[in-house]
Amino acid sequence: MIHWNVDPEIFNIAGFGPRYYGLAFVLGFIIAERYIGKFLLRDGYTAQDVSKLFTFSLFGTIIGARLGHCLFYEPGYYLSNPLLILKVWEGGLASHGGFLGVMISIWLFNRKVKRISYLYLLDLAAAPALLTGSFIRIGNLMNSEILGHPSNVSWAFIFERVDNIPRHPAQIYESFGYFCVSMLVFYLYSKYEKVWPHGRFVGITLVLGMSWRFFTEFFKDNQVAFEQGMTLNMGQLLSIPMILIGLALIYQKQFLGKKN
Repeated sequence: MIHWNVDPEIFNIAGFGPRYYGLAFVLGFIIAERYIGKFLLRDGYTAQDVSKLFTFSLFGTIIGARLGHCLFYEPGYYLSNPLLILKVWEGGLASHGGFLGVMISIWLFNRKVKRISYLYLLDLAAAPALLTGSFIRIGNLMNSEILGHPSNVSWAFIFERVDNIPRHPAQIYESFGYFCVSMLVFYLYSKYEKVWPHGRFVGITLVLGMSWRFFTEFFKDNQVAFEQGMTLNMGQLLSIPMILIGLALIYQKQFLGKKN
């Protein structure tokens, strides 16, 4: 068993203490900006377009993830105290909301540019977004949060900052799956970008990524009290419609055999 007592702060100088969680978030966005920018610049779009898309996506992710947590997991509390929604620094971000925020922000960006296929942009963002999710789960590990069920497996973690109970390292399970799916989609995009219809890559990402999320929820403690007694928890319920959207994107008959 592994005793885990990592300080969430990378360092602290005069009260300034950046966290691994924030580093994971920033690293994911840097990779996404470089990756997406490479393709957009190749296809004749400007550095300004790339910068705008990055800005839209950054704000969309943060706003979506925050609203997702507040409205999906603690609606009663935050609707009674709406100003607390703004206190992002106090914690509380939901990955499903983050994914939806990215999709909406890319749509809003595309309305302004009006010369890029929306599904093309989603395909480009899909793998980097899931890779960022993988990094963030490692950030959760560093924060000793998103805990797994108690377990006696040999690789169980004892989160000393929380309790002394051996638990499944659910953060690592989820991070590993997201990483593998994102690497698969990066590979598929490099092979079939010119062949497959737009939307298929993001569809694969949603189906495989959210299916993995659904599976790993069986190893996690519930995040909020109302999940007690539920057959499926909130993370699983939110994954189902995203899997269905992914399937619809993969099998859109009107695009089979041609690019949109």
